[in-house]
Amino acid sequence: MYGHVRLLARAVQRGVGSVPGAFGVLLRVPETLPRAVLARMGALKPAAEEDEIPLVDPDGLPDADGFLFGFPARYGAMAAQMQAFFDSTAPLCRHQRLAGKPAGFFVSTGTQCGGQETTAWTAITQLAHHGMMFVPIGYTFGEWMFEMEELRGGSPYGAGVLAGDGSRPPSDLELALAEHHGKYMATLVKRMVHGADAG
Repeated sequence: MYGHVRLLARAVQRGVGSVPGAFGVLLRVPETLPRAVLARMGALKPAAEEDEIPLVDPDGLPDADGFLFGFPARYGAMAAQMQAFFDSTAPLCRHQRLAGKPAGFFVSTGTQCGGQETTAWTAITQLAHHGMMFVPIGYTFGEWMFEMEELRGGSPYGAGVLAGDGSRPPSDLELALAEHHGKYMATLVKRMVHGADAG
């Protein structure tokens, strides 16, 4: 809504693209809130900005080797727009078209206690029903995962940003974590698809 997830997604995409032979495709889910509500929230976007990233077609998901889903949190869980998207994947679930595919999450919350971990944790149910494998980043980002002097989003579940009231942009550290997340996931997916020799 405010663009924080899009900025993280761009960093994730850079990380994916840094792995030889890997590339990431950015897609967005449909907005479900009426324009009047978005206007009251200060979340209306110019049409050109909305069209910058194409809408996802659930039928195209089986073509991907892996996924990193990004979304804002609402009350400790994924926003309704993302839930509506996952609901639309029921036909894929019925036939287990995504079974065995690795996936992870990155999130945006308003506060430190706004669901950086629970939002990803509660989203794992979507993957379980599809037979997908949840791939967390753990503490693979090294010493920066233990940074105590700088405010930052992210957790062992995945990259994240603390958006505040929407005016706080992602920090360099949050963007670096998102880029690491993309690189980490792409490296694992490449090994799964092409074998241990893929690097």
